Amino acid sequence: MNPEVFVLFIPITAIIMIGLVKIARLWSPGHQGQGGPGMKQLEARLETVEQEIAGLQHELSETHERLDFAERLLAQGRETKRLGEP
Repeated sequence: MNPEVFVLFIPITAIIMIGLVKIARLWSPGHQGQGGPGMKQLEARLETVEQEIAGLQHELSETHERLDFAERLLAQGRETKRLGEP
């Protein structure tokens, strides 16, 4: 091969390898680079959102229970009216 071809491959290969090293560092579990504190804040916000969603799910289940209770009361009232109307 021509030596000029090797001269072109060296910087291209270096750029690709530097990019791969950066990607590997970002994907590594113990990465504490520039995104470290931001990642902690993001995790804290995510935990807060998860807690709020759990609270909303609890409130929704209580609301469903109350609705079921109200429907049963209304149904009982209708049944008594039907039974009393011969």
